[in-house]
Amino acid sequence: MSVLEKPVAVRGRGLSGSPVAVRGRVLSLRIRPRPLAVTLLLTLLAAGSGALALTRDGLVPPAEVLGALFGAGSEQAAFVVLELRLPRVALGLVVGAALGAAGALFQQLSRNPLGSPDIVGFNSGAATGALLVLLHGDPAYVAAGAAGGGLATAVIVQLLARRGSFRGNRLILAGIAVGSLLASVNAYLLTRAALDHAQSAQLWLIGSLGSAETHQVLPALLGLGALLLAALPVVRRLDLLEMGDEAAGGLGVDAGRTRVLVLLIAVGLSAVAVSAAGPIVFVALCAPQLARRLSRGTGTGLLPAAAMGALLLSASDLVAISLPTAGPLPVGVVTGALGGVYLAWLLGRGRRR
Repeated sequence: MSVLEKPVAVRGRGLSGSPVAVRGRVLSLRIRPRPLAVTLLLTLLAAGSGALALTRDGLVPPAEVLGALFGAGSEQAAFVVLELRLPRVALGLVVGAALGAAGALFQQLSRNPLGSPDIVGFNSGAATGALLVLLHGDPAYVAAGAAGGGLATAVIVQLLARRGSFRGNRLILAGIAVGSLLASVNAYLLTRAALDHAQSAQLWLIGSLGSAETHQVLPALLGLGALLLAALPVVRRLDLLEMGDEAAGGLGVDAGRTRVLVLLIAVGLSAVAVSAAGPIVFVALCAPQLARRLSRGTGTGLLPAAAMGALLLSASDLVAISLPTAGPLPVGVVTGALGGVYLAWLLGRGRRR
């Protein structure tokens, strides 16, 4: 065991993905260098991608961008950077991190690499709840509608897959079935909406950061931070369930309660992402797997997955705004294309094996 891996007694909560042994009110934290280094590197790359987005077209030179960020630039530069570009970049980082973390929790909960919220229908349910609020209610309650829709979908999927206890192919099949049904419901809602509402809602359903505003960033950031803090002490218990419910129960882990808590946190993370940018696809599926390959870690890998999600969505949005298209391209189009390429690569790799 290296010096960095030596157990250190700390008062508080451990990092996700690090073995944590509970001793009364003191936690023994073992820091693994590689996952920590991967998390920091991915965070820096995500920040770099966001910085490129702020200076992407040369309209505002990098020096003026820095000046605007620190309150020393011209009024024009401050407006472009702080009002038009920074909210989109910041929201993309927050939404990507929420999707990556939600995907890591869902995949560990279901013990299936396809167990991401967009595959098993939770994003569709959150989109249905948010769409109902967008079309027939107060847009200020979109987050509540997304959380309610995602939670209701989670309950329905669990009832259909109750023998699977959130594990295995049964959960995936039930989620795909419910997600397909909810996609039809969403399409029906669009056909019954006014034309202007339907057009904006259709763009939102694809997944877009184009309408990001400053007032959206802080609530999304606070929601992400609170849910990640709530997930950290639960993740260790979730990882112990790999040994089986009986073995984990012998270590004091309540399997049923742990799964419910993880599900609620994962649905909350999905709701944060969906309410802010719509049901963006494939980030929650790809981010945990890519982060796990880089960190070579076991278990949930919550923080590396969140950092990878932020990088994937930030880079995808940079591609979306840089392509020479007739109009702004929603980021969901880019993530869908990248996700398709990733799945094709996985299939080819499995076939070669």
